Amino acid sequence: MVELVPMAEPELAEFLVVAVPGYAAEHVRAGDWSEDGALERSAAEFAKLLPDGVATPDHYLFTIRDPALPAVVGILWFAVRSGPAGRSAFVYNLEIGPAYRRRGYASQAFREMEQHVRALGIGAIGLHVFGGNHAAQALYAKLGYEVTNVIMKKTLR
Repeated sequence: MVELVPMAEPELAEFLVVAVPGYAAEHVRAGDWSEDGALERSAAEFAKLLPDGVATPDHYLFTIRDPALPAVVGILWFAVRSGPAGRSAFVYNLEIGPAYRRRGYASQAFREMEQHVRALGIGAIGLHVFGGNHAAQALYAKLGYEVTNVIMKKTLR
């Protein structure tokens, strides 16, 4: 069973080195952003979301650890958001290291996250997944997540 360990500031800095360009690339690939300025836009979004780093209120950043291994196997970040339907959790990022993928760590991490979310008195978790990320879509469906809306696009040539 995995453990979710609160992320330390140096771990957040390491995560951002990979996450900021990765998020920019996903938006460019999806056709949401142009390549020009995407990296800066991504960095600005992360800075806005996490102005106080790991101490940002209502944001929960974890490293995913397997007690049998010395290394971190991934990260999980969710936040508590309030809206017209009440409070809910929103998953901003799940990343399992390439060497640890397809071993059940993501599913285990989500089950652990659900316990954290329940302890906060919240009964729903939402997330966004890019259309081209079929592996993540399959994982979330297997875990019981349902599609709540779909945005589609056709590129004219």
